[in-house]
Amino acid sequence: MTYLERYEFWRNAGLPEDVNIELNSIVGDEEELKGRFGSDLQFGTAGMRGIMGAGSNRLNRYTVRRAAQGMAAWLSETELPKKAAIGYDSRHNSQLFAEVCAVAFAEAGIQVWLYDRLAPTPMLSFAVRELNCGCGIVISASHNAGAYNGVKCYGPDGCQMTDEPAAVVTEKIAQIPFFVPETKSFEQFMQEGVIHYIGQDIWEKYYQTVIAESVDPETLRSAGLNVVYTPLCGTGNEPVREVLGRLGVNITVVSAQEKPDGDFKTCEYPNPETDAALNESYKVADQVSCDVILGTDPDADRVAIAVPCEGGYKKLSGNELGCMIMEYVLKARRAKNDIPDGAEVIRSIVSSPLADRIAENYGVQMKAVLTGFKYIGGEILRLEQLGEESKFIFGFEESCGYLKGTYARDKDAVVASMLVCEMAASLKKQGKTILEALEEIYSQYGYYLAHVQSIELTGADAMEKAAKMMADLRANVPSTIGGAAVTAVRDYKISLAKDMNTGAESVIDLPKSNVLEFLLGDKGSVIARPSGTEPKVKFYYTAVGDTKASAEALLNACMKQMSK
Repeated sequence: MTYLERYEFWRNAGLPEDVNIELNSIVGDEEELKGRFGSDLQFGTAGMRGIMGAGSNRLNRYTVRRAAQGMAAWLSETELPKKAAIGYDSRHNSQLFAEVCAVAFAEAGIQVWLYDRLAPTPMLSFAVRELNCGCGIVISASHNAGAYNGVKCYGPDGCQMTDEPAAVVTEKIAQIPFFVPETKSFEQFMQEGVIHYIGQDIWEKYYQTVIAESVDPETLRSAGLNVVYTPLCGTGNEPVREVLGRLGVNITVVSAQEKPDGDFKTCEYPNPETDAALNESYKVADQVSCDVILGTDPDADRVAIAVPCEGGYKKLSGNELGCMIMEYVLKARRAKNDIPDGAEVIRSIVSSPLADRIAENYGVQMKAVLTGFKYIGGEILRLEQLGEESKFIFGFEESCGYLKGTYARDKDAVVASMLVCEMAASLKKQGKTILEALEEIYSQYGYYLAHVQSIELTGADAMEKAAKMMADLRANVPSTIGGAAVTAVRDYKISLAKDMNTGAESVIDLPKSNVLEFLLGDKGSVIARPSGTEPKVKFYYTAVGDTKASAEALLNACMKQMSK
């Protein structure tokens, strides 16, 4: 079908009046028609995400229903338990979409367990495992702007769905027509006992499991730590406050961002990676006693922190916080002689290699995996299958995602918030600040400075532009970047690493991915990685120096050259 044929198909489908009004409002608007009907919204390994609205390339109850029907068709043909868990966040339509998914599963004879209120993404991962489900769904667009929502899909291990089952689901979706009427309502399936609400006992078990991941809870209880916390109008409000409250943290909540708000009026882009996400928190911290500011994104799988400093507040990067938590956990566990033989920590390939130095110092193996927390979850699953899950110590991504423990297979801002507070409490009792501790890490291991540059591409051929950018980089490998020699190139698309001095090649033992890495010896690296769903290419810079000034100079030089 052409986009106009798709449009007319929707207009003539006998849809509710509010949908028809929306469709009629775009008559003659070619840009809007192409955007909404130029294609079908794509399902990938993480599910699907898009702008909400009427259209085949928008997220609405019809595209969500088809995705859930595809998931149900896949699950029905497997030997996995015919059970599904579903959670949702604070965005517009999230509860509606969750109930639409529940009905689609119930129609296929699959038992459904649905959270009865807002719940973080990691709590869904936990519920999939705890309830022995064959799959799970979270309705969330994570940290995207309020116009977006999404369907995140999970396998039986509580990890985001991998390529093989996702491909089967995609095939199933393609065979399902739009607008298949529901056989029964959500309420009828509830009455029949096919759809159930997840009970408070699961919430309580999650809380106890998270608290059990504390390294030294008594330090936290006795430190009198003062925290300013913002859930950014999302799902973290209840569980983060519950866990920290049980451990004796004094919490001041940012009232303007406490309640659910799908518009995110006080934070247009609710991404804790950005400093602007904590602007309201800074206002509150000015008025109260504050040791640390915590901010979790709307589905509470990411957390960022800022701390008081001269002249205001300093927000730590995802790399800095990940390395600090890892150092704290390893140091505390070594003090207790509690690091098992063969212990592992895991980071994504775009996260700071400073973590490798820290792991080496504690005699722990570092595993670097592709970007996407499902790959960290996959490594945990490998250990679990070997009966060695206790060897997993900590995993993190530079995009503010962290996990300690194997109870969930996705990043968890709740456990990370607890560990941040515990670390801050320990430092407070030593008379140190978080910034002083960070400086000690740099002084010990070297100044590893990082920056992420996102190149946004526009136009109808934007994705082609991104592909050309990657092709040009592969065809024209620079000999130096920022004045530092390129010593090796790793091309994850063809799984080959090449030593630029000797020409020797070696195999990269990771799944293939369109990622290109330029190594600068011991001075850092530059990684290029296009988005799979958006017209952008991200560049991840790491610059290493004996001093902060030398690392900053190299970082700036690398960015200046690559930006051209």
